[in-house]
Amino acid sequence: MKHSDSGTLVLAAAPIGHPGDASGRLAAALGEAQVIAAEDTRRLRRLAVALGVQPAGRVVSYYQAVEKAREPGLLAALREGQDVLLITDAGMPGVSDPGYRLVAAAAAAGIPVTVLPGPSAVTAALAVSGLPSDRFCFEGFLPRRPGERARRLAGLAAEPRTMVFFESPRRAAATLAALAEVFGPGRPAVACRELTKTHEEIRRGTLAELAEWAGAGQLGEITLVVAGAPAGGQRAAGAQAGQALTPDEAAAEVAAREAAGAPRKAAIADVASELHMPKREVYDAVLRRKAAAAGRSLETRPSAGQPG
Repeated sequence: MKHSDSGTLVLAAAPIGHPGDASGRLAAALGEAQVIAAEDTRRLRRLAVALGVQPAGRVVSYYQAVEKAREPGLLAALREGQDVLLITDAGMPGVSDPGYRLVAAAAAAGIPVTVLPGPSAVTAALAVSGLPSDRFCFEGFLPRRPGERARRLAGLAAEPRTMVFFESPRRAAATLAALAEVFGPGRPAVACRELTKTHEEIRRGTLAELAEWAGAGQLGEITLVVAGAPAGGQRAAGAQAGQALTPDEAAAEVAAREAAGAPRKAAIADVASELHMPKREVYDAVLRRKAAAAGRSLETRPSAGQPG
């Protein structure tokens, strides 16, 4: 049941880079909201200055570490009839950003929730990628732990829809290497770096090519758009999400860590420990993988007497 005297929780999409992408409705809302919950209050004030707006309401910080603590106070303000504007650093609140918890609590309390739509790195990257966009899925940030990441990717290897991921510059090389290992090095993909900002870069290529590009070191937030699996590209049984990784998949994870700069011995030990597999089993799988790769290389090398 809606509380007739309550305020409204307003979800406001913030520019993902260029402040000129802000809507007139956002500028007006910043000047009218009685309470503004901002992921970064300093960025909020910089945005307000760029828009020529002076926030009239009370500004409180609302980032991941304080979401739970801030919830009772914001709900109380809403129940008292104050409108609360929720805004994150960039894009839409709740989409890989703080906001979901407060929206769910407000909805459960019968408090009205509305949205000021606007910029989104997800749809911006998808549109500019040139990859199929009639059907897609958003996967956000992949797990940081390599074992969890490998399981998530194994579950997506046969996904036919275009996939969109977020990644930080520090982890981009390791993530792209892992994607190349699990999805195949030739899978088409696009890396969108610093969208709408001064140094925007749209990099197109295969996953292997993008992993090499990221390995050189990149700055700025990155949105990855990866083509879906081709028809018939089903992985072997046992690669579904949540199931234990096979030795070959563990070897692929070792290779991804090596590509990111980890020594092989340490990578094998860490993967074996995290996946609860015998170290010898992982080591043998790594040797088999290297032998298979060497065999493929020899097959493509011209023999004596053949034209180079």
